[in-house]
Amino acid sequence: MTTLPHHDKKDNKTAAAEGLGLSPELLDLLAKFQEIEVEDFQMDVSEMELFFTPGIAGQMPTLKLPSALKAKPTAMLQAAFVPPVETYPDKIAEVKLGGTRSEGGTRGRSIVIGGETSPAFYTFERPIVHSPIVTLDVFDMEVPLSKAVKMHVKDVIGDPAAWAKLAVEKFGADMVTVHLISIDPLLKDATPKDAVKTVEEILQAVDVPLVIGGCGDPVKDADVFAEITETFKGERFLISSLTRDMNIDRCAKFVKQNGHAALSFTPMDLNLARELNRRLYDYLGKEDIVMDLTTAALGYGLDYAFTNMERARMAGLMGDVELAHPMSSGTTNAWAAREAWLKMSPEWEPRELRGPLWEVTTALTLLLAGVDLFMMMHPAAVKTLKEVTKNLVKGGKVDTAKFADWVSVKA
Repeated sequence: MTTLPHHDKKDNKTAAAEGLGLSPELLDLLAKFQEIEVEDFQMDVSEMELFFTPGIAGQMPTLKLPSALKAKPTAMLQAAFVPPVETYPDKIAEVKLGGTRSEGGTRGRSIVIGGETSPAFYTFERPIVHSPIVTLDVFDMEVPLSKAVKMHVKDVIGDPAAWAKLAVEKFGADMVTVHLISIDPLLKDATPKDAVKTVEEILQAVDVPLVIGGCGDPVKDADVFAEITETFKGERFLISSLTRDMNIDRCAKFVKQNGHAALSFTPMDLNLARELNRRLYDYLGKEDIVMDLTTAALGYGLDYAFTNMERARMAGLMGDVELAHPMSSGTTNAWAAREAWLKMSPEWEPRELRGPLWEVTTALTLLLAGVDLFMMMHPAAVKTLKEVTKNLVKGGKVDTAKFADWVSVKA
């Protein structure tokens, strides 16, 4: 439907003369009815101008703010906040580490990890069940260490029992991780009996639960783990670790038969973690498995490690039983980052400070993802993590007045 402006007869003649191609009769009709419907209509034009009547938006009056609103704000708006409390259909399995004398072991106490019923430190939803713990690394032979770490343990390198004692009594370790790297066929190729002797010396030196780590060779590790789990039946070690390239059936059997727990280690792939745990279920209960999903340090994929662990924790809470396990973090991977130990320009600060900061930043990030067990190395990083964890678990209220004027605070 087309609407044209009104034309008188004089206008009609003029329009026809100007080449509109409309007969005077048609123009008279348009002048009378102002609109006409046409079918199969085609118009050839060389130039065209379109005029639009302003809509409602163009007719809105200008609003004038009350004079009272022109004044500068003097206070924050007060609004009530109600935390969005959720309920989750499942919980994370609890795993006990360390066997006491009444349980057939020699440890002074057992440690339980896991048991969460909500995301990490959601204390407004549920109280913390078991606080995250720290285990310090001890090596059974002399290894190259960063200067920032070596300065604290130089007197005990090569003596794993003394090293473990130092870690517990001076550095505050909740557990000790014994790395039996001397069994590596490419290093000393120590025998399973040699490894048993080392573990025995450490058991005599400290009474905390132990994590027993191998050298990474799937065949040699299995042989050594078999000897250790049988020799120390009832100690409830965390065997670190069982991987997809090992003889899972054999390893899971001797871990279960001798009353220990297994660290299920996979790269950053939750499907692989599910697969390995599923295979372990043929022999181990859910209370016997701790997951290690691989820790990438600050600057080397920490964001991906965080996301992977957070997804695993949420999946476990939402009913994915194959991921509903406590998590361990090899936080000492932070020392593989060259920024943690390399001598650099002054703006990077001295490496004696930068190194532990690198480790504790990695740890604190993964603490918020839900990690239950941290394998660490530097005493300052350990102390900082334990203090932060203590404050988070305590769940006390913060004096917000200290931070209310953060915008105007000058560094």
